[in-house]
Amino acid sequence: MGKKKKERERAEREAEEQEIANLELVNGDSNEKKQKKKKRKNKEQNDVESYETPTVSIALPGSIIHNAQSLELATRLAGQIARAATIFQVDEVVVIDNKATSVDESELLMEENSSDDNESGAAFLIRILRYLETPQYLRKRLFPKHNSLRFVGLLPPLDAPHHLRKHEWAPYREGVTLKDQAPDLAGTLVDVGLNKNVLIDKGIEPGTRVTVAMGSNRNLDTGLTYQVVPSSRPRDDARMYWGYKVRYASNISAVLSGCPYKGGYDHLIGTSEHGVAIKSSELSLPSFRHLLIAFGGLAGLEECIEEDNNLKGKDVRELFDLYLNICPNQGSRTIRTEEAVFICLQYFQESISRVRDMHKKI
Repeated sequence: MGKKKKERERAEREAEEQEIANLELVNGDSNEKKQKKKKRKNKEQNDVESYETPTVSIALPGSIIHNAQSLELATRLAGQIARAATIFQVDEVVVIDNKATSVDESELLMEENSSDDNESGAAFLIRILRYLETPQYLRKRLFPKHNSLRFVGLLPPLDAPHHLRKHEWAPYREGVTLKDQAPDLAGTLVDVGLNKNVLIDKGIEPGTRVTVAMGSNRNLDTGLTYQVVPSSRPRDDARMYWGYKVRYASNISAVLSGCPYKGGYDHLIGTSEHGVAIKSSELSLPSFRHLLIAFGGLAGLEECIEEDNNLKGKDVRELFDLYLNICPNQGSRTIRTEEAVFICLQYFQESISRVRDMHKKI
């Protein structure tokens, strides 16, 4: 009798479970479907979070500055590089020092800051490039007076998207953290070039450049706390060009080993009059994540490699995926590096745009 009762209860329970399952199937909300939806949603969220716009880096030797006959001409040369990088939306400029062994940027700048005179070509180029990339309202706070900056006022402005005027509003702004603290408030005050400083939710050392998410509320009197975001956020989330980073590399091998991007550069291009000539209309680049285009100095990339102890004796063509002559029918015996940067970036513009557009659709 007890056995039959148990069997009947089990049969009723199974019937109830089957009925629930049938109802879920009818409503299209089965556990299996729910799990699939959840997985798909998580995947989409991860894809958004992990999205990274393809980057373009250029590398060139600081020795090109030595070819200028005066400080003013050297400043104008550096300004041409900065303009080219901005116009063609370069994300990183690497300045090569052509030293035989590796040296840290901190060591270089320590030596250079001890005197205003006789600054090396690499240190000079780095200083001018960084100064020009910085929004005008931040320059006094971030750059102390230096002899190398004497003629920067003669240069045309970059007028990049992050060089915002006081009356302009954007989802992001560059700022610098201040010593002054807001009374009775935790966080750090930041000068973002507006009529009023803003408060961020972190304690950050004064004099630090930061990227601040401004949101859409233009009223700065609401007492809102703003958020500091990675400097790559405007590029990756809002598809806005947000200037270039400047990096020091003691030699060619340091250019590659010091790559700041996860996984390193996945496509390397060298430029030289000894390279292969391909029409820009026939050029097709792979779907790169981080592209590097390298330029040589007075004696070309071959000399840069010969002066690097880690690469000495290596064939330059083995180092790059493409080794190109981007101006095969030149009328002058030489093309200066600052000229080559403009010519080359224009040459690659269509191919790079195709890769970037392809990633936008993903």
